[in-house]
Amino acid sequence: MNDTRRSRVVLGVLLGAALLMITIDYRGGADSPLRALRGVGATVFGPVERASATVVRPVGNTFDAITDAPDQRRRAERLARENQRLREQLRANRLNQSRADQLDRLLGTAGVGGYRIRAAQVISAGQGLEDTVTIDIGSRDGVRRDMTVIAAEGLVGRVTRVGPATATVLLATDVTSTVGARLEDSKEIGIVQGRGRRGLGGGGQTPLRYQLLDADAPMRVGQRLVTLGSQGERPYVPGVPIGVVERIDRPVGGLTRTAYVRPFVRFTSLDVVAVVVEPPKKDPRDSVLPPSPKPSVTPSASPSARPDDKKDDKDEKDDKDADRRTPSARPSTGD
Repeated sequence: MNDTRRSRVVLGVLLGAALLMITIDYRGGADSPLRALRGVGATVFGPVERASATVVRPVGNTFDAITDAPDQRRRAERLARENQRLREQLRANRLNQSRADQLDRLLGTAGVGGYRIRAAQVISAGQGLEDTVTIDIGSRDGVRRDMTVIAAEGLVGRVTRVGPATATVLLATDVTSTVGARLEDSKEIGIVQGRGRRGLGGGGQTPLRYQLLDADAPMRVGQRLVTLGSQGERPYVPGVPIGVVERIDRPVGGLTRTAYVRPFVRFTSLDVVAVVVEPPKKDPRDSVLPPSPKPSVTPSASPSARPDDKKDDKDEKDDKDADRRTPSARPSTGD
């Protein structure tokens, strides 16, 4: 259609009429005089509107999805980071709870033994030939060479090198480690030596060996060991639990016996430890040892298999055999 003056006038009249009808319908509300006309329009144009919406809506949704994709991706990435942070926080809380429990038990051990300690955390393990670990306290915390290092369960080792903020601990399992020890109950004295990494790897349960000074002194499996203590209380303070005798070997023709000891401490999973910076005022002896395990109850024998019944049957049989043998062995009247 050509853009003429007449067409512009017609368009203006139609727009004016539309605005007038909209105004009248809006002001009339529910009682609008154009209500019937509005119903006719809805009947006529409603299906067309629904059909056009059905065609246009997928296109609009696709366009919205394309335009909203960067925001959705950023939101997904933000949620993933938040989930990762929460998981790390949960692991940290569990780790902190575990360390708090270890520290609580460590303080209990130190309190029973009368040790003054500085708590520390193992931050690395030695990579050389020695069995060593590094802890996160040093000379600024009062740590000195040849101080005893303990865990909640018992002896860990001794300090060999000290820096301002860290220290190196030689573990009791090292082949160069020698610890004076005392058996519980009998109080017999001996030497505990480390067996090195070969005593730890492959599920090894006895990385320590023990030899009595008195080769004839009594020793049995299940006896526990504590530190004897050193002169001047260095490098080892007395009364620290070491481990349990697992087996005893006597070499053929040898004069000494060697006991293999399962330590109380798990040297492959050290975490919270402590340096004894002040020894006890008196030897705690066996007081730091945990309570001895109760012996298992042996089940009673069945009444049908009583040893006494078998013994009585055997005695009765022997008596009958003796009666049968007696006449043939009796001397004759003439003799």
